[in-house]
Amino acid sequence: MFDRYEAGEQAVLVHIYFSRDKDTEDLSEFESLVSSAGVDALQVVTGSRKAPHPKYFVGEGKAEEIADAVKSSGASVVLFDHALSPAQERNLEALCECRVIDRTGLILDIFAQRARTHEGKLQVELAQLRHLATRLVRGWTHLERQGGGIGLRGPGETQLETDRRLLRDRISLILSRLERVSKQREQGRRSRTKADIPTVSLVGYTNAGKSSLFNRMTSAEVYAADQLFATLDPTLRRINVPDVGDTVLADTVGFIRHLPHDLVAAFKATLQETRQAALLLHVIDAADLRVEENIDAVNTVLAEIEADEIPTLLVMNKIDMLDDFVPRIDRNDENLPVRVWVSAVTGEGIPLLLQALTERLSGEIAQYELRLPPQAGRLRSRFYQLQAIEKEWIEEDGSVGLVVRMPIVDWRRLCKQEPELIDFIV
Repeated sequence: MFDRYEAGEQAVLVHIYFSRDKDTEDLSEFESLVSSAGVDALQVVTGSRKAPHPKYFVGEGKAEEIADAVKSSGASVVLFDHALSPAQERNLEALCECRVIDRTGLILDIFAQRARTHEGKLQVELAQLRHLATRLVRGWTHLERQGGGIGLRGPGETQLETDRRLLRDRISLILSRLERVSKQREQGRRSRTKADIPTVSLVGYTNAGKSSLFNRMTSAEVYAADQLFATLDPTLRRINVPDVGDTVLADTVGFIRHLPHDLVAAFKATLQETRQAALLLHVIDAADLRVEENIDAVNTVLAEIEADEIPTLLVMNKIDMLDDFVPRIDRNDENLPVRVWVSAVTGEGIPLLLQALTERLSGEIAQYELRLPPQAGRLRSRFYQLQAIEKEWIEEDGSVGLVVRMPIVDWRRLCKQEPELIDFIV
């Protein structure tokens, strides 16, 4: 039912420049997308236009050139680095006599290959079905008329109407299942909020190194590769941030320019981790020539999912690919960290990143000197669990002297749980 192609299939790529500046970076990103989909690019057809052609998207002469390229190379699919209308796809397919897939279809296919969890597969299928809904007529042109005659009289629906109805039913079913998943995630978030455990969400352009950074900070083994959309399913891990305590770190799907709206809508449940985060770590490939454009693309998607108001710390990754670059923290006028330069691969700058996280996440820090009687061993062990003990000594009367330092939130919560704690402050 879907425009799927097997890995190793061969394609003709089409990229059209709509401005005077021929930005070759756009084309190289498209070639990376094609490579990530497991497709071999036999030939690349480029051209320039002021505006898309209504019939073929490209001009008629360029469309003939694409058709000739398909015949001469023996390609089985044409991949466009642009969003095509269903009519443009049909017209190009009739001319080239092979399948034509636009940028949205290509990204959806990569997502379909990468989805591992039940939730991820549901989200991809939802996006595919929404994309397919506008293109149904293409696959069923031979069945558009109602059946007639003996043995052919049906329920009065055309095949196309039947498919649309089945499609609507399937979309409704997936939405109800995703609603359940969303409620489960919401329950997890509520329990973390009750326990005052902040969530820090990694966001950034695809292939900026989010999963490598996630693995470096959590000692997890999340799949990380030098390819677009290596991560699709979100992963959550607990880390301990000095003076903050337990913190949940979330690795999420990467963003890209012209990310399909159907995909953003389908991944709302996953992206909820980003919307509910206390802090966003915006991971940026510092060695990429298009740093500013990538930052703008991510900010656009963050605005689309209503996460653009959340405090953000920029993480300039891959400094190992820059010449003689030393890790550092950049601060604003209020001496607050706004940018940290690190390398997730070598581990350079990770202590600085944790320091910046401490400064951004910890509100007020509580520091007290306590005298605990010998029978208050359980309370002493609680401070050890919270990693809050700065200094410890034994007094002559057998009591234990402590200097504790911890976030004010943890201190207040502990005072509620252990009311006698107030009496032990020196």
